[in-house]
Amino acid sequence: MFSSLVRMVICIVVVTGGTGVARARDVVPFSASVAPGTIVIKTAERRLYFVIKDGSAVRYPVAVGRPAKQWVGQVAVAGKHLRPAWSPPEEVRLDSPDLPDVIPGGAPNNPMGVAALTLSGGEYAIHGTNRPESIGKFASYGCIRMYNEDIAHLFQWVDVGTPVVVTR
Repeated sequence: MFSSLVRMVICIVVVTGGTGVARARDVVPFSASVAPGTIVIKTAERRLYFVIKDGSAVRYPVAVGRPAKQWVGQVAVAGKHLRPAWSPPEEVRLDSPDLPDVIPGGAPNNPMGVAALTLSGGEYAIHGTNRPESIGKFASYGCIRMYNEDIAHLFQWVDVGTPVVVTR
């Protein structure tokens, strides 16, 4: 795990040109009492942090749940899926009854984007999006949306079992 984190830091330095800002993510100082390799989502900030070492994290902009759909807690990555198909949950189906039962992975109308990290304890996921304009907003039914290039980046560094902490 530690060697993966070191490779990630090297990759980020190369991609960002040292301390510069990458397209949608950056390395920032980060203080929290969590171990490297933990994902921390700060709902109020609409940011996801992947802790890479004591005192720093990769910060990604995200869309989070609408005010009535937000949640907090500690879960773990339960699954990793590339180009996932999507079946609308009952709550979504009630709001949008014309949705099909399944939207195939890779379809332009698939809201999961290029990849998804499913989370333990429910029907939520950290995933890409077909609506990049929603990033930075309170927009979802509880899932965490990322730019497709950011979920693809995070996906390569995260394993099943990775801790995820969601705060206000």
